[in-house]
Amino acid sequence: MSKRTRRAAPAPGAARPTVTVCRGCCCGTPKIPGLDHAAQLRALRQALDGIATVRVTDCLDACERANVVVVQPSAEGRRNGGRPVWLGLVNDPEATADITAWIKDGGPGLTDPPGILDLYTFRPSRRVQAELHEA
Repeated sequence: MSKRTRRAAPAPGAARPTVTVCRGCCCGTPKIPGLDHAAQLRALRQALDGIATVRVTDCLDACERANVVVVQPSAEGRRNGGRPVWLGLVNDPEATADITAWIKDGGPGLTDPPGILDLYTFRPSRRVQAELHEA
């Protein structure tokens, strides 16, 4: 992950949730066939316009789980105990729709994710987590 990517991480008190979409080494590439990566990003941005910040980053170093999406809580969500949620294998429109529905309902710390997202949730290494969350 580049230093530029790390500096772009939202401050812990971001007013709204932040959705980080990996588009590096494996995510967002032909290595994940059958998914329109541009349409996925467009759907996230359109569905979450004014609700969450959607940003693209280079490789999040979880290539075995491509495509990776990280949902960081809003300031209110963080105050309520919400922590970033890492989602892997987000390779179909239904998963993207489940993620956007959850964020529209409040996201981490404010509402529980739909049960189906448990299948996508994973915990990255501490090193990778620290790199994403450094400001």
